Amino acid sequence: MGSRDILAVSRRSLLKGAALGAVGAIAAPAYLRNAFAQTGPIKIGFPVPISGPYSTEAQDQVRCAELAVAMFNDAGGLNGRKAELLVRDDKLNPGEAATRALELIENDKVNFLCGSLSASVQLSVNQVAKQRGVIYNSISQSDSINEKADFSKYTFHEGLNPHMTAGAVGRYVFPKFGKRVAFLIADYAYGHEMARGFRNAGKAFGIEEVLEIKHPLGQTDFSTFFPRIQAARPNVLIVCNFGRDQLNTVKQATDFGLKQQMKIAFPVLLFSQRLAGGPGPFEGVFGGANYYWGLEEKFPSAKRLNDAYRAKFNNAVPTDYGALGFAGVYALLEGVKKAGTTDTDAMIAALEALKYDAYKGEEYFRTCDHQAVQSVLVLESKPQAQVKSQYDVFSIVDTQPAEDKFLRSCSELGHG
Repeated sequence: MGSRDILAVSRRSLLKGAALGAVGAIAAPAYLRNAFAQTGPIKIGFPVPISGPYSTEAQDQVRCAELAVAMFNDAGGLNGRKAELLVRDDKLNPGEAATRALELIENDKVNFLCGSLSASVQLSVNQVAKQRGVIYNSISQSDSINEKADFSKYTFHEGLNPHMTAGAVGRYVFPKFGKRVAFLIADYAYGHEMARGFRNAGKAFGIEEVLEIKHPLGQTDFSTFFPRIQAARPNVLIVCNFGRDQLNTVKQATDFGLKQQMKIAFPVLLFSQRLAGGPGPFEGVFGGANYYWGLEEKFPSAKRLNDAYRAKFNNAVPTDYGALGFAGVYALLEGVKKAGTTDTDAMIAALEALKYDAYKGEEYFRTCDHQAVQSVLVLESKPQAQVKSQYDVFSIVDTQPAEDKFLRSCSELGHG
């Protein structure tokens, strides 16, 4: 898959070093932790990159996760036991994330972990969680976390994965806009896994890949890439990057005139970056999403989330990745209610049997890999003339339904 983590070192070496060496204390066996964990607050550790290039998205994950905790507590909790969210800054660094996860488990005695906003960072947290026997519900995009090498019975994945997300966008844009495709890819796990998802989806349409360019995370000047992209004459430019990189790409591509020559699509079209960039740069750009606040017209659960967010945060609406923070914590707390306990094995069984509607209709965790089977939205950014309010920024042009057929098979993931 190319570069396997942000720090450009061996992912396996990093995970082993971070998970085994960051904290030297030997963990108490899971059954002993469970025996002493059935009273007091239900603690959910929440490591996310609240500093760094993804901080805007991560901070909204925290806000929305707090809403899920508040809803659970306002409804009485678990027989009076209330939930607590313990937020830690993982600084978008796998080693830092491993350290924070270990501290949350060993020092803060959390019952569960949730969070992360990078493919490599979540794999580091997952490594710690599975070695310590703690349930971890990840809310970031990753294909690897569901594969046998990284998966364990403690691993759950509320986030979309690149196969789902890029597949949904690719199946929409390729038949509509043409077969000649260029790729601009952030050179780490997220970028490479997303590009693979587009390539897999493109096979059905006979796409012709005319160019691939890789860039480092945190690239500020994309204009040097554009003459090569223009010379390749693609019908579609697929840009597999995230956060501020997305905003910089769109602004500079618009200034350079690329949108007059080709369609631009991202695997994930970020609400936060569209608000920061305004309608002009993003006009006519396509991308995927797990959530858009406009779903409240169709789903009462979306309106429930939006209304709670508006009431607490000055009439604003939740972002897509913010909503994942809500859904990740919501699913864990629904599992607690179903299990009637925070006991790990009882919780795993409850989550595997759970059908829940956090914010956009029914979801469930597939048994073999604990991937949340859910819908994927395909969005187009609206031009200024169609924008009716501050947050009316996207049109939902397609919805991939919550069906197993859009996931890689269990056997393909190594689960037999």
